[in-house]
Amino acid sequence: MPVGGIVLAAGKGSRMPGSQKLLLDIDGVPMVRHVFDAASEGGCHHTVVVYTDDDVQKAINGRAELVFNPQAETGMASSLQVGLKAMRPEVEGAMVLLGDQPLVGSRTVATLLRAWRREGSRPAVAASQDTDDLGGWAPPVILSRELWGDLFALQGDAGARQVLQGRPELLDIVPAPGRPDDIDTPEDYAKIVQLFPRKRPRQRA
Repeated sequence: MPVGGIVLAAGKGSRMPGSQKLLLDIDGVPMVRHVFDAASEGGCHHTVVVYTDDDVQKAINGRAELVFNPQAETGMASSLQVGLKAMRPEVEGAMVLLGDQPLVGSRTVATLLRAWRREGSRPAVAASQDTDDLGGWAPPVILSRELWGDLFALQGDAGARQVLQGRPELLDIVPAPGRPDDIDTPEDYAKIVQLFPRKRPRQRA
């Protein structure tokens, strides 16, 4: 059962003044590319990146199918819908990833794909997160095609959470490796950077 990946990378990051946060360096690679690589290497059938900023397009550098969202300022729902429209006909589900979650790795993606393909699984599968205010789960989340009609009805900043909220019969929450931390502030970025060891410059002979 093929699953496509949708990386939402059209946000402006209003709490990161003076920078496009999706281009911030994480271990020598732009943040958004970490997320795309996780989707691709983790087993997504194909992956699209929804963007508005030309610099995000350059950072992807031909690695993914890019889909421009001219209405990104209206909120996340429009980006999600643009990504769903770009899914190939053979795709039976879409994995939605946020462009500011660089610690979601390929193992996270692979774990969620296995859970979603398991016999008897529910239409949506997400990674567990130990926070009550988020309902116990965080993106990435896989959404079966049967849910897409509800997603196309969303407006503004609504996303998959609004479709799944209060409907536990639709969602499997599974433990997955990796971390769903998203980067919204300079402080968030500083914490993430500290997780990567600094590369020492090579000594000249």
